Amino acid sequence: MSTAFGNHTLGIPYQPVAELLAQYRARDPQKRAIVDLETGRSISYGDLDQAVTDIAAFLKAKGLRKGGRLLLLSDECLEKLLIWLAAWRIGAVVCPLNIELNEKLMVELTRAVNPALVLCHKDIDMAALVGDHPAPRLRFGAWSPAAPDSQDELFSAVPPGQSGADLPERNNPADAACIFCTSGTTARPKIVVYDHAAYWLNGLSTLEFLGLTEDDRTLEYRSFGWNSAQVLSLMPFLEKGLTLHIAKRFSHSRFFEWIQTHGITFAAGVPTVLNMLLNKPLGYTAKDIPTLRLMTCSTAPLTAQQWQQFEEMYGVHLLQLYGMSEAGWVCGNRHYKFKVGTVGLPALHQEFEIVDAEGKPCPVGVEGEITAGGPQTAIGYLRDDGTIEPIRPARIKTGDLGTKDAEGFIRVTGRTKDLIIRGGMNIAPLEIDEILLRDRNLLEAAAVGVPDKIYGEEVVCYVIPKDGTLTVESVLAHCRQFLPPAKMPKQVFIVSSLPKNDRGKVLRDKLREDWSARMRLPA
Repeated sequence: MSTAFGNHTLGIPYQPVAELLAQYRARDPQKRAIVDLETGRSISYGDLDQAVTDIAAFLKAKGLRKGGRLLLLSDECLEKLLIWLAAWRIGAVVCPLNIELNEKLMVELTRAVNPALVLCHKDIDMAALVGDHPAPRLRFGAWSPAAPDSQDELFSAVPPGQSGADLPERNNPADAACIFCTSGTTARPKIVVYDHAAYWLNGLSTLEFLGLTEDDRTLEYRSFGWNSAQVLSLMPFLEKGLTLHIAKRFSHSRFFEWIQTHGITFAAGVPTVLNMLLNKPLGYTAKDIPTLRLMTCSTAPLTAQQWQQFEEMYGVHLLQLYGMSEAGWVCGNRHYKFKVGTVGLPALHQEFEIVDAEGKPCPVGVEGEITAGGPQTAIGYLRDDGTIEPIRPARIKTGDLGTKDAEGFIRVTGRTKDLIIRGGMNIAPLEIDEILLRDRNLLEAAAVGVPDKIYGEEVVCYVIPKDGTLTVESVLAHCRQFLPPAKMPKQVFIVSSLPKNDRGKVLRDKLREDWSARMRLPA
C-alpha cells in the first residue's frame, strides 16, 4: 500500500480517475452519471468517460500539466464537474474558489494560487476576479458534443474522440488534488491544499457513514468549492459510480419535486435547510417521497429536538456528521449505528482524540478539545509565496469542545472561544441553544457570553420567533423549567435573523458586537 495512506486499510482500493471512468463505462455505459437539475441535462457514464478524456487532452494541449493549477470559476453546473474531472484525469490541481463568498478577495487569492490556466463560465466577470494575472484564460458555456456553440472558447475547441492511450498521466494518491478556501466572510480565508489520498479516505468514510451503493441517486445543491460537498458527494460518486444530481443552490419550492422526479435516495443537508423544511412545510410527508431514505446534517450543530422533529415530519432517517475544512470528516453517525444529539463516532479514517489543556487524552465523559490527524487531513495551507505551511504530521486543534460517552459517541459541546465562563463555571452556548429550541414557538436561537462586572461573563440569548406571540418573559419562563439560575439568560433579544457564515454557522462574535452596540459599549 502507498505510504500516502499511512497504516489505513482501504475498503475500496485506490484508482485514478482514468481507471474509474473507464471501469464505469464498461460496466454500464447507458447509466446516468451526472444530472444537472437547473438545465435538465445529464450525461451517461459512457459519454462521461469520452468527454472527460477529450477535455483533458485539450487542457494538456493548452499547457496544463500534471501538478499544474487550474483556476475554475463557475457556479455549480454539469460543465464544472466535467472540467474538474478532466483536470484530475491528467493529474492537474483544481482550484474551485468560491466566487460568491470571496468576490472582493478574488484577485488576491488568484495571485496566491498562481494558476497555469484559468477557466471561467461565460456569465461571470473574469477580469474583475482574476485581475492582471498572466495565466491564459478561456470562457465556457454549455457542453454539447452534438452541436457545440461556436462562441464557446473551450468546448467548441475540444476535438472529439480523443484516445485515452495518448494520456498516460494519472492522479496518484500523493499528488496535490485541490486548493480551496476555508469559510471566511470579513477576513481573508485560509487556502487549503488536499491530496488525492485524503480525498479517497474521506470518501470511504462517507460511504461507511451512509452505506451508499452504485444504485443510489444522490442530491447535492451546495458549492463544490466547499470541502463538505467534495467529500460528501463528489468522492462517493467517483468511488461507487452512482448517479449524482446537482443544483446551483437549494430550492425550498423545488426540493421535494427533485426527489420525486428523480427518485433521489440520499440528499445533503445543513441546519438552515432543515430548519426551513421544518418551519415552512409544503405539505409533503413520507408517503410523498418514498425513495428518500437518508439525509445528513453537517457544517453546524443540530439539536436533538430538531433532529427528532424532522424525522417525525418526513419519515426520513437523519444523520448528524461533523467535519472541518482542514481535517475532513472528524465524526459521523452511521446508517446502522447512531445516537440522537451526538455527531456520531470518530470517522473511519480519522485519527481522532479529545485532549485536555496539557494535550493528554480525556477519559470518558470529560470535556476537552477535539483534535484530528493522519492522512485524511489536508496537506497544509498555501502561503502567498507559493510554499505550503504543513499541517501533517502535527495534529489539528479544531477549536471545538467535546465529550465521548461509554459507547464512543461524540457530543460537541461548544467552541473554545465561545465558552461562557460565569463565576468560574464553564457554560457551553450549545447547551443553552438546545434548551431554547425546545420551545416550539422559536424558529432559531443562539446564546452568547457578554462581559459582567461581578461574574466575569453572563448569558444572553437571541431568538427568532415563529409568530408574533413570543415575548421576553415567555422565553425566560421556558428556560426556568430546564436551567439552573447560574445558566439562566439575563437578557433576551427577539430578532428577525441571526448572523451566519456561508456554512450556516451562527457568528457569535457578531452577536457580542450587537450586544455591545445595544449597551452602547465598545465592541
